Amino acid sequence: MSAEIPGRAVELCIEDGGPHATYQALLEQHVLAFQACSGCLSAIFPPRLRCPRCGADLLTWRASAGRGAVYSSTVIAPRGQEPYAVVLIDLDEGYRMMSRIDDDAVAIGDRVVVAPARAGSETIPLFAVEGARR
Repeated sequence: MSAEIPGRAVELCIEDGGPHATYQALLEQHVLAFQACSGCLSAIFPPRLRCPRCGADLLTWRASAGRGAVYSSTVIAPRGQEPYAVVLIDLDEGYRMMSRIDDDAVAIGDRVVVAPARAGSETIPLFAVEGARR
């Protein structure tokens, strides 16, 4: 935990529907958002109503730079479709999230960057290897 709240503050129109709806609305604007606790300064993901570390309800929305390192990876190969990797990513702001990378050769420790993409009717945080070597 750092001495400052990670990420940059997000100007936010309050969304009805709870924390996930707010997260999704920001992602639609290509902002990879997370929450930070004003009490213990922890980065929080997935979105929720209270800090899981200290229980405070003083959570603020922050924008991630969208860069991180692959913590874990597995490849999914659906029949008749291109394989893709499902990954756990440690974001530079201090939280971990699950996402996917359309690169089945991604390795643990690879640096990645987010590139929000449309998937059906919603935007998802699709990642790519930084300086793609392939």
